[in-house]
Amino acid sequence: MIAVADLPASVGFRRYRVLPHRREMIADGKPIKLGGRAFDILMALIEARGAVVTKDALTKQVWSGRVVEENNLQSHISALRAALGPDRDLIRTVSGRGYQFIGEIRVLSVAGDERASVGLGEAESGALAPTNVPEPVSELIGRDDELAEVVNLMGAHRFVTLTGPGGIGKTRLAVELARELRTNFADGVWLAQFSPLADPKLVPVAVAAAVGLRLGGEASVQSVAQGLAGRRLLLVLDTCEHVIEIAASMAEAALGAGSELRILATSRELLKAEGEWVYPVSPLTVPTADVEHEDIFEYGAIRLFLERARAADPRFAPDRPLAELIAATCRRLDGIPLAIELAAARASALGVEGLAARLDDRFRLLTGGKRTALPRHQTLRATLDWSYELLTEPERVILRRLAVFVGPFSLQATIAVAADPETELAPVVESLASLVAKSLVTTEGGAVARYRLLDTTRAYASEKLDESGERVPLARRHAEYYRDVFERADIEWESRPSAEWLADYAWRIDDVRAALDWAFSPSGNASLGVALTAATVPLSMHLSLLDECRSRVEQALAALSAGGVDDARREMRLLTALSATMVWARSAVPRLGKILARTLEIAESLGDTEYQLRSLRSLWFFHTYSGRHRVALGVSERFTSLAATRHDSNDRFVSERLMGASQHFLGDHLNARRRFERLLAHYVPSDRRSDLDRFQFDNLAGARGHFARILWLLGYADQAMRAAESSIDRARAINHALNLCFALTYFGCPVALLVGDLATAELYIRLLLDHSRRHGLVQWHAYGRCHQGLLSIKRGDVATGLGLLRTSLDEIGGPEFAFFLRLATLMDVRAEALACAGEIDGALDALTATTECVERAEELWIIPELLRRKGELLMVRGASGEATMAEDHFRQALDSANRQGALSWELRAATSLARLWYGQNRRTEARALLQPVYDRFTEGFDTADLKAAKALLNTLL
Repeated sequence: MIAVADLPASVGFRRYRVLPHRREMIADGKPIKLGGRAFDILMALIEARGAVVTKDALTKQVWSGRVVEENNLQSHISALRAALGPDRDLIRTVSGRGYQFIGEIRVLSVAGDERASVGLGEAESGALAPTNVPEPVSELIGRDDELAEVVNLMGAHRFVTLTGPGGIGKTRLAVELARELRTNFADGVWLAQFSPLADPKLVPVAVAAAVGLRLGGEASVQSVAQGLAGRRLLLVLDTCEHVIEIAASMAEAALGAGSELRILATSRELLKAEGEWVYPVSPLTVPTADVEHEDIFEYGAIRLFLERARAADPRFAPDRPLAELIAATCRRLDGIPLAIELAAARASALGVEGLAARLDDRFRLLTGGKRTALPRHQTLRATLDWSYELLTEPERVILRRLAVFVGPFSLQATIAVAADPETELAPVVESLASLVAKSLVTTEGGAVARYRLLDTTRAYASEKLDESGERVPLARRHAEYYRDVFERADIEWESRPSAEWLADYAWRIDDVRAALDWAFSPSGNASLGVALTAATVPLSMHLSLLDECRSRVEQALAALSAGGVDDARREMRLLTALSATMVWARSAVPRLGKILARTLEIAESLGDTEYQLRSLRSLWFFHTYSGRHRVALGVSERFTSLAATRHDSNDRFVSERLMGASQHFLGDHLNARRRFERLLAHYVPSDRRSDLDRFQFDNLAGARGHFARILWLLGYADQAMRAAESSIDRARAINHALNLCFALTYFGCPVALLVGDLATAELYIRLLLDHSRRHGLVQWHAYGRCHQGLLSIKRGDVATGLGLLRTSLDEIGGPEFAFFLRLATLMDVRAEALACAGEIDGALDALTATTECVERAEELWIIPELLRRKGELLMVRGASGEATMAEDHFRQALDSANRQGALSWELRAATSLARLWYGQNRRTEARALLQPVYDRFTEGFDTADLKAAKALLNTLL
């Protein structure tokens, strides 16, 4: 966060005013909502006073040195420009450099003019006006933004209602606002509390008593309004929902009797009175699961929990795991202040862990509020009972039935699931609208309205649903609805743009999970679960939910088998999904081949060309992954023949990638290069039926990555780096977690390390670690740490590097280990680790074992480097006769690299042999060997290998 201690209290530009200490921006007297990061970016640009601020400087200043993807910064810049609207030109992009704020900045006075600017002048006497509003006994936490926004709203409008669910803090916020605005009303600020009123007719009496009106007769709406006429005062009408009609009449009459009076009301629903402006009070801010520990304490919900917990135990000081558990608890409590206060009070007795473990029973747990609090604020259940009792019976029915939804839901979902088939739609829609108005159902933005129950409200409604006996039929209707939705979605994904498709369906994932949990439960319907599982596979693959998808598919296949249902097409689709999710599972290899063979068999029997292609693509990857490159080449040839019968030319370009990659692994780099050049020149990626959906990996990102490695081998290091970067850019553009991890692990990090560009390697490694951590991709995180270990070793920090390698390699393990070593890092990591530790014999044994494995697989492309590295290890051991053996290995490496056209391997081998000869005083031979190889390079002269070769050549003069 930007430090504001030295900034002016208020700055202006064009029609805007910025209050740094309140983290607020106002346009034409009205507040503009800005996210915290966007506000920090704005302040950083303003502080620069017209200078260009680089992207790195902005990231460092706003994110305090954390690893942040560039598109994160770009999204906040876009949000800031959107907030500026027609003045978006104030923030200028300077290509290749950064961003610049071009507005003329004015330092403004703040002596009273914040309120004046929005229509709230000071009282003439300057003295505090009379009030019955109680003095605060504790700080209002996490509401600075809301206070500023409502102050501005009150300045622009005479009647504002704070709405929100029970326990959200409407009254507390209103009281703080009343005290904040006290100096603006000569005749006082008065609080009329309606909570104790059982008879709505007592509303005028309560208002008269609060203000101290002396009326000649009975207090009525009109007599009280006339008594307030001409007075400059603020009237706070608190807790209006149970006396809503007469409270609305009172507000309208009071406003109509005089122009100096203003009203601030609190209610769980709108008063729907003339002149009313509504401010929905949001929950306190809660960190998402991926927020760094040091940032957690910036959030209002966490601050409130800690404040109340420390009130009970001043020594309470959570460590990182405990802080994360507190954050998770606050998320489950929806950031509702009352629930958080009750929870924090219980934490002193149960501990945070015990509290979190018992939250499913929150209504019995979260009791014991302040003795002086209203009864409805003594327990969480009482708060919701208050709202529930105010509902009509149709509203109660709909509310309890909505508990079947665990995530956002649409109006169509409400009608299909929560309404009785014979019920007319109008009353259902009316009940839903009323529940929204009464703050029991929340709405989420977007072109199409979505609705949601807060978790606490849902837990309460779920109890009512169980009491009604409707749980099972509602759960079935819920599962049937989502089956129908995703069977339609499954058809649509073949013709709709992926981004558009995801926007329509990804938000339903939590209800899909709930429907599947019920369908495969003892009271559920397994056949319904099988159908839903098959229909939702595209969504799971889009979202990289591999482990979850695999578990669901295996469950569905078991149910299909147990039910004795012969549904070959559904079995084929489920097996295809299963194979796609098993590729990276450690225990998958023994089963995967059989699953793929069965899938291909079914696809051929059904004459389904699409699924034959998918099966062959997966078989190719399986054999490549298992080190059977000749077999993989044969599979790619079958894929090529089948793709030639298709109208989609992109299928033929997928075959080019498979063929080219197999040729590359077999050492035929020149033919592989031609295939990739042809692919990259003519392939046109489509946002419809993308390779990502069909083959799990994006063809274009993979092709650019393979091409990068081939270019490096052929001696084009600069082009290789650009191609690797292009692969990563493509993976980021398609916004798919697994593909970005794949591109970084197998292309970006290895190529940067091979080139010796350690700064770029570090950037890619940090991105891989951050991205895999945020998406919960544990194995890819281990790959990132493995690369991090190699980087540390290359920088001379052997101890750190070895530690990282040991822990990451133990975590990777499994049959994919050898594939990772050769394909991703391009070296034997165990040999590297042992050699760095001085265990040369162990390193030679490890390298020999790897070489034997590589030769069996005919993975010829890596042979030159393995031969050279063995020669280097022999030179280090230096036993009798091993210099001759080393020379023989270097010569074999040279010959193998030359036959492959692998100029970069050839340079390494020539450098190693020339260095050996230099040590034997054979300088002329050494120079004659190395110089011609060096001279064949046309680029990459700043890379580590070429610089080392040049330095050696200089010593041979």
